[in-house]
Amino acid sequence: MGNVKVGIILPIEEWWGGGLDSVLPWSAIKVLAQQADAAGFGSIWTSGDHLIYRPGEPYMPWMTQTQGVWEGWTMLTALAAVTERVEIGAWVLCGLFRNPALLAKMATTLDEVSGGRLILGLGAGWHQAEFEEFGFPFDHRVDRFEEVLEIVVPLLHEGKVDFEGKYYQARCEMVPRGPRPHGPPILIGASQPRMLRLAAKYADSWHGPGNRDSALRTACVDVGRDPSTIELTRSITVCYPDLGPVPPPGSVSETSADALVAQLRTCEESGIGHVQCQFFPRTPEALSRLADGVAAYRLYRRIGA
Repeated sequence: MGNVKVGIILPIEEWWGGGLDSVLPWSAIKVLAQQADAAGFGSIWTSGDHLIYRPGEPYMPWMTQTQGVWEGWTMLTALAAVTERVEIGAWVLCGLFRNPALLAKMATTLDEVSGGRLILGLGAGWHQAEFEEFGFPFDHRVDRFEEVLEIVVPLLHEGKVDFEGKYYQARCEMVPRGPRPHGPPILIGASQPRMLRLAAKYADSWHGPGNRDSALRTACVDVGRDPSTIELTRSITVCYPDLGPVPPPGSVSETSADALVAQLRTCEESGIGHVQCQFFPRTPEALSRLADGVAAYRLYRRIGA
């Protein structure tokens, strides 16, 4: 087992619980991104690819009011331009919000802009209200997402595609090819059986709940893939209540450096290769303390304590 790569999730939305803070302006997001880049984190992620959050969604019973969010791809592009070293990704992009051939072109271009640092996180979306309000079809989402992958993956990996599906069509070539011969790696967020099979077939990395690890391995066997060839990723939440507002007691606990080291060790022992950290409050001071905790983990790994 090697070191777990540790990244941070930068918030581009209001906190889902409401009442903690408003959506951060770009000036604050930029400061956090550059701080994380300088502090040695392995990656920076935007907190999603949404258009608006509305209460009433069964996945979010705690939400009682509308929550605002910045557009994800624009923010991701801006982050590429103001950082130099860290990998960048979205946690995750909705594959149904953009034409898939254009999405592959955008990914290749952003990989060029970032110097080969893009991780292309993709999912099928889930928040019905934003689909309906912004005019995207919500039906047959997994069917549509499968066709998205049948266009995006060959365009990135091979530079061309000839595909005629029920929902999407593309007969095109990817020119120029960008900085990496096979394009940026693809991370798929998935937890249900059909989505897990798509992750097993197409993903370089998979993000999902820990209780679905065995289901992913089964899906890999079903599609004839070695499960060890897919990087597992996981998210954790760290809180420093003495520095400012954090989620309500009971949802997450305060995170000392020792507790963070223990969490990262557990991830490592579980075969997780990449951890994305949400942190509260969303301030440079909290990010600095998180960086100290990650440094303590790296020291533990070096000395084998």
